[in-house]
Amino acid sequence: MQEFMLFIRKSARSEETLSQDRHQMFLKACETYIGKLKQEGKLISAQPIEWAGKTISLTGGTWHEDPFNEGREVIGGYYHITARDLEEALAIARLNPEFEYNPGTRIEVRGIKTKEKATGFVYPKK
Repeated sequence: MQEFMLFIRKSARSEETLSQDRHQMFLKACETYIGKLKQEGKLISAQPIEWAGKTISLTGGTWHEDPFNEGREVIGGYYHITARDLEEALAIARLNPEFEYNPGTRIEVRGIKTKEKATGFVYPKK
């Protein structure tokens, strides 16, 4: 089994775009989706991510802090899963309720390099 990250990319918060009843239906659908992944042993973790934050950069030895840009598509949450391969990870992502309740949502599916697969860099021991 391999590990994958599913990054939920959205341009608006569900609680702002859905009616209260529809938002509750969406949350229940997410609970069901998460429960199924847990039951199948495929979920490592899943969390929504706050929409506020900062972006930092280092240029010419100087740190810069910029406000988090809420005007564009942002990662609103993630799922850390296991799957046999990329095809199974994509199939799992396609079942996410985001697509039904939040049109325009995109899910980025990325494999995680484990120490066994990574080449070259190894974190130093503490």
